[in-house]
Amino acid sequence: MARILKDVATFRADKAWGALDVADIDGASVRIHWTDEPYRWHINDGAEVFAVIAGEVDMRYRHCGEEHVARLSAGDIFVADIGDEHVAEPIGEARILVVERKGSV
Repeated sequence: MARILKDVATFRADKAWGALDVADIDGASVRIHWTDEPYRWHINDGAEVFAVIAGEVDMRYRHCGEEHVARLSAGDIFVADIGDEHVAEPIGEARILVVERKGSV
């Protein structure tokens, strides 16, 4: 059945990186995460799409052994391929739409 999720920009979980499950699509999970704390450096076992809905996030990633950082604001998207090491560090509170392989880290 069709659903409408309203005002996801104010979603708040009971802990950092808590999530609101939106959909499962062909083995991929679509979730909205709330956080006010960094995640951890990690490498996903599949591609990941990371779209900031509200707030700002410093996305740190490593390329050719060098660390880079991109400040993401609402409307910005980061795409990590398999093997891309990265970590998200919110600036205050942030809401993020994440699409990734179901069960990924």
